[in-house]
Amino acid sequence: MKIVNSIKELKSYLAEEKRNNKQIGFVPTMGALHNGHLSLVERCVKENDVCVVSVFVNPTQFNDKHDLETYPRTLDQDCALLEPAGCDYVFAPSAEEMYPEPDTRTFDFGTVSAVMEGARRPGHFNGVAQIVSKLFYVVEPDNAYFGEKDFQQIAVIRAMVKQLDIPVKINACPILREADGLALSSRNVRLTPEQRQKAPLIARTLKESTNFAPEKSVQEVIDYVINTINADPVMRVEYYEIVDGYTMESIRNWSDTTYPVGCITVYCGEVRLIDNIKY
Repeated sequence: MKIVNSIKELKSYLAEEKRNNKQIGFVPTMGALHNGHLSLVERCVKENDVCVVSVFVNPTQFNDKHDLETYPRTLDQDCALLEPAGCDYVFAPSAEEMYPEPDTRTFDFGTVSAVMEGARRPGHFNGVAQIVSKLFYVVEPDNAYFGEKDFQQIAVIRAMVKQLDIPVKINACPILREADGLALSSRNVRLTPEQRQKAPLIARTLKESTNFAPEKSVQEVIDYVINTINADPVMRVEYYEIVDGYTMESIRNWSDTTYPVGCITVYCGEVRLIDNIKY
């Protein structure tokens, strides 16, 4: 496994792989890797000849400076996990390497990026589109792998790839969970023991809510989820929306879509956790 910091060096290695007709798979990450990331890497290794994983905490997608500063950075541990998983190249650039000049590009993906996370984290998805497009231009992968925990992000990346005409297949991979249901996330390490004990309430409530659909109305299911989670004093729902899984537009009736997905963001103490469920 090679650890590469420069764009030029990585492009040189990958050009050689492509000359040998190797298919390239890519997993973009912000590091602090866990089994959820490793499940993406394992699928990437299985489906491609070469596996590239990027580890880069992208400053342009954080609209909260404190969140950027406290985001865990654990490159040595990440590499120790990636090598046995079969990764061939770890791309770990500096911010200066990725942004020698400020990236002034602005994207418009319509509703897909305007609602939910987009509405509450201004500029977040624009930053995601900036970095993922840059990484795609560097790696030029045949396949890229993303976890479905960031459900809206996948929709944004699909829209970006279409808009910029980037020839890559976007592969969405199922959420990996702890035994108690909590979705794996790099942010989970910031939970106190008490908060960690409470956090599985999110997944448990979402799962229970599927028992009521479609007998109860969309709004009744939304109210049930929000009220159940908010009943715990440690938890605060920022939003829970049931949307069309393709367009991210909120639905009012179950008949509005063939692909209803519930998307939630909850503050557990100060830690912001996201999850989703398909109905």
